[in-house]
Amino acid sequence: MRVLPFADRSAQRAALGDVQAHLHAGGLLLYPTETVFGLGGAATPEATQALAALKGRDAAKPFIVLISHLRQAEGLEWTPAAERLAQAFWPGPLTLVLRDPDARFPAGIRSAAGGVAIRETSHEGVRYLIGALDEPLTSTSANLPGARPAETPEDARALFRDLPVRANVWMLDGPAGRMEPSSVVDCTGARPRVVRAGAIPVEQIREIARDVEA
Repeated sequence: MRVLPFADRSAQRAALGDVQAHLHAGGLLLYPTETVFGLGGAATPEATQALAALKGRDAAKPFIVLISHLRQAEGLEWTPAAERLAQAFWPGPLTLVLRDPDARFPAGIRSAAGGVAIRETSHEGVRYLIGALDEPLTSTSANLPGARPAETPEDARALFRDLPVRANVWMLDGPAGRMEPSSVVDCTGARPRVVRAGAIPVEQIREIARDVEA
């Protein structure tokens, strides 16, 4: 397992080539976000299955994907409410669940109902990384089953040491935003619905999408 400095743009640029090769080989990352630390990899069936095995994740609970630009969400079905919410809160800690009618994303990201949970991250380092790779990054909270998510680099390094030796995980060592987890709004139905209250209060979401179910 490998730890790469990731605290500033110089370190992020230096890490880019190795991280790209690692992800393309199916490797996973432990990395900071605007909320807590995340675990993730490329949005491929193989990397998604490896992430699910590492987390002990039920297949019925899909992973979020992080993007750096709206073009990386092309092919997903945008409702008027989803468009307004993205315009108001992206980049930032709001996750939108959008229909994936053409199955662009694999199982494990795409739910059985056909939705994909997606967020345009506001973490400068990860946003730079995703933009340079020009492909989404899967994300789940960085923790072992039953433990709290890693919030600081120190928490993340402790988790990194506890991961199975054979886990193909590298760590990007930089600060997270330490916000609450993202708010999640399902925009696949006739009315948007708050699935998880988080960093963005329901009252603020309702100011943008007045018919949201909470």
